[in-house]
Amino acid sequence: MNRPLDLGTPGEFRQPRQLDVLIPTRNRPAELAVTLSGLAAQEGVPGFGVVVSDQSDGEPAYAHPAPGTMVRALRHQGHPVLLTRRLPRRGLAEHRAYLLDRSVARYVLCLDDDVWLEPGTLARLVTAIGELGCGFVGNAVHGLSYADDVRPETHGHYEEWDGPPVPERVRPDTPQWHRASIHPAANLLHVTQKLDLPPGAWRAYKVSWIGGCVLYDRAALVDSGGFDFWRRLQEKHQGEDVAAQLAVMARHGGAGVLPSGAYHLESPTTVTERDVEAWEIVLVESDAPQPA
Repeated sequence: MNRPLDLGTPGEFRQPRQLDVLIPTRNRPAELAVTLSGLAAQEGVPGFGVVVSDQSDGEPAYAHPAPGTMVRALRHQGHPVLLTRRLPRRGLAEHRAYLLDRSVARYVLCLDDDVWLEPGTLARLVTAIGELGCGFVGNAVHGLSYADDVRPETHGHYEEWDGPPVPERVRPDTPQWHRASIHPAANLLHVTQKLDLPPGAWRAYKVSWIGGCVLYDRAALVDSGGFDFWRRLQEKHQGEDVAAQLAVMARHGGAGVLPSGAYHLESPTTVTERDVEAWEIVLVESDAPQPA
């Protein structure tokens, strides 16, 4: 029988370091174990921290043996891990705001609980954001069940940055919004294969937003409001990651990084009630005329 798992304490965890990984989870012990295993295989970013915040209906996912073992493996490698619960549920944006407040690291990686990262991914993302100097970089997730589903009509939306990313105001009524079509299925994987980059090379490209694996400069995210807009949303929403990225991009710029080392587990979603798009509410408020 497994011995009790040490949850860690917020005070001990909340220390300055280069990177913390923030993982919200609910009802996904198997997927969480896979996600944590990907982190345990990362090299080149020593001592990064990991925060898991659970909102499961029953016992927390990290109480199961498989994710618990990966927590112990990460700690054995020298990575601080904090395990928390955030109940009652107040929506996705509030959950991400809670996770962000657990960290004072220079960079924070918002990683979904159904994403496996191949070795080398963290190091590439940290290198990219350091060299680009923008507010966020990200790896769009591949759905490998679509590996044989080539959609060349989407490839034209791939456009590399020529130099450091600059701030952009991306909205649904602009051509930039359609960049998102490069990310579903395995489209980005096919673009990467066509580029045939040499080993170790990477490219920064223009995005509207990225789901699942986004590395923020924490100061830029906080300066842009973080996820504090959760207070203006009803609980049953989605698109909180889009809202945050649009705000960061408007002030500090952002980029996708290719190749992506993020792979979607393609499990059924645990967010089944999505009455509101958070980004729609936030954009209406931010774009409203200000009083004279």
